[in-house]
Amino acid sequence: MQSSIIAILALLALPTFSSCFSNDFHNNSIKWPTIGISVLVRNKAHALPYFFTCLHQLDYPKDRIYLWIYSDYNEDQSIDIIEKWVENYALEYTGVYVTTNRSSGHLHQDEKGPTHWSSMHFRHVIRLREEALEFARKMWADYLFMLDADAFLTDPSTLKALVSKRLPIVAPMLLSDGFYSNFWCGMTENYYYKRTKDYTPILNREKVGCFHVPMVHTAVLMSLREIVSDKLTYVPSKIVGYDGPEDDIIAFAVNAKNNGLNLTICNDVKYGFVPVPLEDSSDLKHDYEDIINLKLRAISRATPLPLDSLLEEYVSYPIMWKFGCDQIYVINLERRVERRKLMEASFKELGMDVQLFKAFDGRILDMDDLREYSITLMPNYEDPYHNRPMKAGEIGCFMSHYYIWREIIEKGHKTTLVLEDDIHFQPYFRHSFLQLMEEIKELDWDLVYIGRKILLDGDEEYATPHITKPLYSYWTLGYLLSLRGASKLLDADPLSKMLPVDEFLPIMFDHHPNATWKAHFPNRNLLAYSAAPLLVHPTHYTGQEGYISDTEDSTVIQSENYRNFKNEL
Repeated sequence: MQSSIIAILALLALPTFSSCFSNDFHNNSIKWPTIGISVLVRNKAHALPYFFTCLHQLDYPKDRIYLWIYSDYNEDQSIDIIEKWVENYALEYTGVYVTTNRSSGHLHQDEKGPTHWSSMHFRHVIRLREEALEFARKMWADYLFMLDADAFLTDPSTLKALVSKRLPIVAPMLLSDGFYSNFWCGMTENYYYKRTKDYTPILNREKVGCFHVPMVHTAVLMSLREIVSDKLTYVPSKIVGYDGPEDDIIAFAVNAKNNGLNLTICNDVKYGFVPVPLEDSSDLKHDYEDIINLKLRAISRATPLPLDSLLEEYVSYPIMWKFGCDQIYVINLERRVERRKLMEASFKELGMDVQLFKAFDGRILDMDDLREYSITLMPNYEDPYHNRPMKAGEIGCFMSHYYIWREIIEKGHKTTLVLEDDIHFQPYFRHSFLQLMEEIKELDWDLVYIGRKILLDGDEEYATPHITKPLYSYWTLGYLLSLRGASKLLDADPLSKMLPVDEFLPIMFDHHPNATWKAHFPNRNLLAYSAAPLLVHPTHYTGQEGYISDTEDSTVIQSENYRNFKNEL
């Protein structure tokens, strides 16, 4: 094997940290422990610009860190990115040891593709992790941080926080899409993943703190100061009585437990993000999409992934287009500048050509506006959850959607996508949305939800492999609307008996439980469908930190004022 090795060394032995010192490393009299950071890189060019930016922004003293990086079996620019970053930043660290192999080819002999974890692939990774562990011991490092090249530590204090916990093996919980993260709460007798009741409360941070778990991976800090740490290994054959799979993270976890070392996951801080792992059948194009959508999730939580200008040349964006639609609208309040900027960044990542639609602001609507737009609220309407009349924000929301429907008719758009500005996109959104666009060709449709809140329990009937017939639903986060669908919505004359738009839509496809409200709209013939699974979700749910509702955060249209308004008419 031909290797190029870059080693920028401090030729002094790394000092160990004595456990007799205080836990408080933050005072100037005590040095932070030395840490080796190990990174294996294969086909991560899509992630490395963000990974290295996050790594460099960690506020741990760089003269107490060495880096051990190994990269081979690439078919992208991973090695180029590594070498450029190392050339510019290596001297800031105590040591940087990089091994790259451009002549290794793209695949192991028994691999079917770059994401296939074959036996040779597993053995290769196990060998490299063990080499990194042995190297850390020879360097007398106090800790080894085994870090995957697509783990994005967006909190700069991550390393200091983990070290301060003084735990033998600890991982920062990393957010992702769906129910994926970098820990298990259960393990089967055959050493594989087992879902337990403890997992979701930790993942959703309903329980906050540090928790003993049977498995941590992706970003794992292990203390090498204790004598028992000499027994840590990734090699299955070194583990007495091990009868599990040839898998690096499983072997490590089982061996640690056998030697009395607890594995701990900490969610006390939002440390960062990790993409959902790829299936064996996945290709690098989808891998890139996954990273894109991870970035979108990060952006939507107001934690955009940082990007060093040094590595911007390695980041590419899709060509902007309308995803097969005649128009794509995003509804945004003019005063919500931050939301607009975050959504624009999201659209750039997705290559989505979108028209901004200035929303009607409920905060400034008054009775004169109701007169101007000939709005009459539905008689005796009360919100079913809060027992109150409509709020001004709900009127503004309805008007925003209504005037998009009018523009669809005026411009003759056959297929339109309508989005609100507080959404995040599911992984593989581009692929899934285009698949949806193909499947709706088989249907006679007016409206297709791509994001909603399902309110009625029960199985919805599938119309195609990825499309269902929706029951009573809330939210108008995102939906496709046909020209005929827009005509049906306008023909219902909704301004003359207005209620919230997410109540109006299920009335129009005749799946609303309130018969009194439905009676105001006799032609309930909207042909509605829904993506399954859904493709967009809210950035925040009610009660979560950072949740803001522009419909709820507005005044109620007081019944007395409204009666006076009606009397004036």
